[in-house]
Amino acid sequence: MSEQQELKIENLHVRVEDQEILKGIDLTVEPGKVHAIMGPNGGGKSTLAYTLMGHPGYEVTEGRILLDGTDITEMAPDERAKAGLFLAFQYPHSIPGVTMANFLRTAVNATRPEPVSPRDFRKTMREQMALLKMKDEFAGRYVNEGFSGGEKKRAEILQMAMLQPKYAVLDETDSGLDIDALRIVADGVNALLGPEMGVLVITHYQRLLNYIKPDYVHVLVGGRIVANGGPELALELERSGYEKFEPPSAA
Repeated sequence: MSEQQELKIENLHVRVEDQEILKGIDLTVEPGKVHAIMGPNGGGKSTLAYTLMGHPGYEVTEGRILLDGTDITEMAPDERAKAGLFLAFQYPHSIPGVTMANFLRTAVNATRPEPVSPRDFRKTMREQMALLKMKDEFAGRYVNEGFSGGEKKRAEILQMAMLQPKYAVLDETDSGLDIDALRIVADGVNALLGPEMGVLVITHYQRLLNYIKPDYVHVLVGGRIVANGGPELALELERSGYEKFEPPSAA
């Protein structure tokens, strides 16, 4: 039987402390496809991202996550990374004293059975930085230390470029970016898109999807996916908002 190539989320229920946040998510991300998750604040978008990556603060109470047919629901975050999953954070943390180059080399070696040689690593890193239009000195800076919002997000995309995951989850990559930084980051993502990588883009706004074109759009409200469609659904949300998808308030 051939291996099923997809990131599959089945009936996913997730609790944070005493509150159920996700209430039965079903979603399949295929290689070469871009899926967009849209929804209002508090709907569960970031909870989904962190749960996929295995954050210990998010408890899966029902359902499962399959990566190319392998159940990763109970895997540690580093095991998920080795299996081919990547998460670009909405708010990346700074790591003073650790250069981008050392950080990237450690991350790359942690996801491979054999460490990459320093020469090959430097060559690949320079190629990817050139692709993302990043200056060479960026590699010598401490991770996110003193970075602008746009630089932090570009650093996340550089990590994605170096790790070459099977599936990438971008959690509100457009958050805090002005229009120029947004375009640069989106161009970097588009440069990495291809038939081997599936992408899940999480965003509030349609503006990011002007640059990163989704194949499918899903609306996440109240912990459930309440609508599915193509790029036209994002345009509809831009015009009318999420109000019609909100559950009726109690009298």
